[in-house]
Amino acid sequence: MIQKEIKNGSLSRKKGINAYVLTINNYNGLIFLISMINGNMRTPKIYSLYNLIDWLNFKEIHKKPTNNSPLDSNAWLSGYIEAEGHFSVKTTITSKNPKVECKFELSQRQIDHKGNNNLDFLEIIAKFFLSSIVAIRVKKPKSDYRIRTTSLNGNLILENYLNTFPLFGTKYLDYKDWIKVLDKFKSGQFKHKANIEEICLIKSGMNEARTMFTWNHLNKIYNLD
Repeated sequence: MIQKEIKNGSLSRKKGINAYVLTINNYNGLIFLISMINGNMRTPKIYSLYNLIDWLNFKEIHKKPTNNSPLDSNAWLSGYIEAEGHFSVKTTITSKNPKVECKFELSQRQIDHKGNNNLDFLEIIAKFFLSSIVAIRVKKPKSDYRIRTTSLNGNLILENYLNTFPLFGTKYLDYKDWIKVLDKFKSGQFKHKANIEEICLIKSGMNEARTMFTWNHLNKIYNLD
């Protein structure tokens, strides 16, 4: 669908990994891609965009600065969640007091492959979700930053945002299941035994465990025309 909308690029299966790659390498496709994302970037990857513009030597393209508009004003964060977000449902049912958690997590390496620190834009995302950043895997060669929603209000902000700027990959399906669990928290029903059993059932089909896929939501994908 993305390839169809941008009218450029080729698809290939990535060897040894459960992934497809959309590659754009023709001149017109690269110019179109630059025109779409120039002025909309928020991360240090903007420097790679600048390098591409320099490599193309296309002087008519002005290198626009980092986008600092409010996160809830456009779909940028939705795309970032599509790539890096994780809808988490955790259940502890073996103890005397069963526990259920409904959280959203987003992890990103601290330093990218070009030596840029990702802290600044992640702090903006964390603040948006009424959360904070935690450094994880700090003893490993490549440590990460993690954002995790810690309150119902933070989850509600995420719900409102993604209802306005929806996801389109399989993560959309995880989000819809996650919302079913979040609804239990809204109504205060997540502690009831029957509801905990239902939540465990929902969790069993999410993320890596998902075997059922539907694509009706692609009918609402952004139209670039």
